[in-house]
Amino acid sequence: MWLPRPLYEAIPYVYSGVGAVLVAAALLLEHGPRGLLLAAGVVALTAGVMLWMRRRDYRSSHQQYDSRSLDD
Repeated sequence: MWLPRPLYEAIPYVYSGVGAVLVAAALLLEHGPRGLLLAAGVVALTAGVMLWMRRRDYRSSHQQYDSRSLDD
């Protein structure tokens, strides 16, 4: 599946942002599915950080990635 580059680059930040909102909601709620929100938030935060780290490692080890134009 092809995604436009700006959307592709934003995915780790979206995952992390959603995770942070879910964790904050779990901490602020007095009643309700706190455990579920906390678990989903931690999973989303972890996915965002892992994806960001994998992309960073790939880019640092593959120099030709940086030489491509941003229009691709």
